[in-house]
Amino acid sequence: MLLMMKPLQVYLDEEDLGRLEEWARTRGWTKSQAVRAAIRALTRPRGADPILALSGMIDGLPEDASEHFDRYLDETYVVAEGSARYGGTKRRERPRVRR
Repeated sequence: MLLMMKPLQVYLDEEDLGRLEEWARTRGWTKSQAVRAAIRALTRPRGADPILALSGMIDGLPEDASEHFDRYLDETYVVAEGSARYGGTKRRERPRVRR
């Protein structure tokens, strides 16, 4: 299926243009590809994104979970990282020395 593209002219200030160029460059995209992706993300129906569809379905989250998401994620990771390992500790083998 061949898509028919139509031109769109957009005026951006230097800061927004710089941010767009940097974002696109780091991903190997053109500015047009980045703008199309942003439009699709902003206009996607809520039910079309499975993660967004889960919004509000988890009970028991702190009131400020979205505001302090990174902090809660770090705390969860630290707790999981400190958990006991199955099978005990393995001894590290020393590399053999050839003489």
